[in-house]
Amino acid sequence: MSPQAAPSAVSAAALQAASAPVARAGLVTGALGEAGSRDALARLNQAMQELRAAAVQPMLQRAITALQADDHKTGRKWAIRALERDERSGQAWYLLAIALERGGDFASSIKAYESALKLLPDQADVANDLGRLAFRMGMAPTAEKLFRHFLDRYPDHPEGANNLACALREQSRLDEAVEILKPAIMKDATVAMLWNTMGTVMGEKGDFENAHLFFGEAMRLDPALAKARYNYGNSLLALGDAPGALQACEDAMAIVTAEDERQMMRLARSTTLIALGRVGEGFDEYEARLHPQYADVTYFVIRSPRWEPGADLAGKRLLVVGEQGLGDEVLFANMIPDVLEKVGPEGHVTLAVERRLVDLFARSFPEATVTAHGTGLLQGRPARYVPGFEDGAGIDLYTPMASLLREFRRTPEAFPDRERFLAADPERVAYWRGELEALGPGRKVGLLWKSAIKRSTRQRYFSPFEAWRPVLGQPGVTFVNLQYGDCAEELAWAKRELGVDVWQPPGIDLKQDLDDVAALCCAMDLVIGFSNATFNLAAACGAPAWLISTPAAWTLLGTERYPWYPQSRVFLPRGFGQWDELMERLDGAVGDWVVSER
Repeated sequence: MSPQAAPSAVSAAALQAASAPVARAGLVTGALGEAGSRDALARLNQAMQELRAAAVQPMLQRAITALQADDHKTGRKWAIRALERDERSGQAWYLLAIALERGGDFASSIKAYESALKLLPDQADVANDLGRLAFRMGMAPTAEKLFRHFLDRYPDHPEGANNLACALREQSRLDEAVEILKPAIMKDATVAMLWNTMGTVMGEKGDFENAHLFFGEAMRLDPALAKARYNYGNSLLALGDAPGALQACEDAMAIVTAEDERQMMRLARSTTLIALGRVGEGFDEYEARLHPQYADVTYFVIRSPRWEPGADLAGKRLLVVGEQGLGDEVLFANMIPDVLEKVGPEGHVTLAVERRLVDLFARSFPEATVTAHGTGLLQGRPARYVPGFEDGAGIDLYTPMASLLREFRRTPEAFPDRERFLAADPERVAYWRGELEALGPGRKVGLLWKSAIKRSTRQRYFSPFEAWRPVLGQPGVTFVNLQYGDCAEELAWAKRELGVDVWQPPGIDLKQDLDDVAALCCAMDLVIGFSNATFNLAAACGAPAWLISTPAAWTLLGTERYPWYPQSRVFLPRGFGQWDELMERLDGAVGDWVVSER
C-alpha cells in the first residue's frame, strides 16, 4: 500500500449504536468505509505490484479479485492459502479480515485485523478498518484510538472525522463529537454521512427537531443513504409521527443490502408496528433480535428444538429462558401463567431467569422449576446458557421468553386484567409496612427517577431530578427512595433546596436484594416513576403504580394505558422531553390522590 495514497469517501457500512443491553433499535451512527471497499481493494491491488516476486502474490491477487466480486468465501480461501505459505504477510491477514467480516464472523475478523496491523503498523487504512469493526463490536474506546490514528494520517478527510465522531458519540461525549463534525461539514458540506452522524448526536441530546433537519439534509444529498432514511423515521417517531416513522423505516429497508443493517431495521420496524397497535405483526418481527446477523444478537446455547408459535405445549417439558434486561425479564413474565396453563399438569415448565429473580419467581410460580441462567461469549457475541440444560436433557422444547409474545399476546386485548403475576414475600411486606408506619402519618410514596444505564441514549427518556420539584413539595406525603444506584447527590439536593427528606430504607441493597425490593414496593401506598427494573417489579407484584412514559413507547401497544400492568396509571408528556408540564400534572394528581385517600 502506498503511504501517499489518500483514501476517498466510499459507500457506508452499518455501525449500530446500541441503546441499551436489550433488544432495541435506535439511531444508527454510520461510519464511512466498509470492509474491503472498492477503493481500499484498488489500493491494495496496486500495492501487489511490489510483491511480484513473492510466492504469495498470485494467491493475494486471487483473494482481491474474489472480494472485488463480493465473493467473500473464495477471498477467504485464497487469503488462508497465502498465510499457509507466509504467515508474516500483513496483506494476507488484511484480506482474511475483510473476508471474515463480510461473512459475519466478527470475532475472528477482529483478530485478523489485529494481526494485519501488527505487521503493517504504518497503514492507516488497516487501523481504520479495525476501528470500524471494534466499534461494531461495542469497543468504542478502542475504536476511538484507531480512528484517531487514521485522522492523524489524513487530517482533512471526512472519513476520519466521521468515524471519530461515531466513537465519541458511543461514549456519550456528545459535545466533543459536535466539535469534530462541525469543521468537517464546513470543509465539505456534500458528504451526506456527516450530516447523518450530526443528526444522531442531536438525537442523543434529545433534540429531535434539529436531528430531523440533519437527517433530512443527509437524505437530500444522498437519497440512497439507507441509514439517514431510517434515522429520519426514528426522529419522526420521537416527534409523535409513528405512521411516518414506519414508512421511512420500510423505505430504508428497500434500499439496504447488508444483512446486519436489515435486521437492525427490521427490529425497529417491529417496535414501530407495536407502537401503532399492530401488535401481532410487531412481535413476529421482533424475532429479528435473534437473527445471527443482527449486530447485538444473543445466542442461546441449548441443544433442544426451539418452540414455535402454534406448537402443542400440552404435556411438554418446556424451558423458558429470560432475556435482555432485568426489567424485561419481569415484563415478559406476564405470560408465564398462560404458559403453565397450556403445558398442563402432565407437562412441566422450567424458568431460567436472572439470579436475583430466582426466589421471587419460585414463590410466584410454585408449579415450575426456577433456576438461574448464565451468560458467556460465543464467537465474540453474548451467549446465554442454563447450567444442566446445555445438551437439552430433560426438556422437549425451549424458548427465549419474549418469543412467547407471538402466541400469547397478539393484541392489546390479549393482556389479561390480572392484578399481579408475581408474589412478594408476605412476611417481608408486613415488615416494611411496620417500618413505614413508624415514619409517622401521611401517605408513603416510593420514587424512581432514573436508569442505572448511563448511556445518554437511555437517559434522554428520563427527566432531570430537578424537574420533580413540584411533586416533592406535596404536603401529606413521605417520599421513599426506591432508586438503585448512587442517589446521594439527588437526595442531598432535595434536602438542601426543598427541605424534603426522602427516606432511605435501611438494611436493603436496592440493586441486589430484589425479592426484598418487591416486598418494600408492595408495602407502599403508591410507587411513581419511570420504567426501570424496580418499577416493573412493583407493578408485576400488584403494587399501586404510576408510570411516567413517552408517547412513542412501544410497550404502550398503541394505547394510552399500560396493558402489561392493568392496575397502573400512565402519565405522558405532551411532547418529547416536556417534563415541566408533566410534573405539574403529576403534582396535581398526587394532591388529588392524597385527599381522596384521607
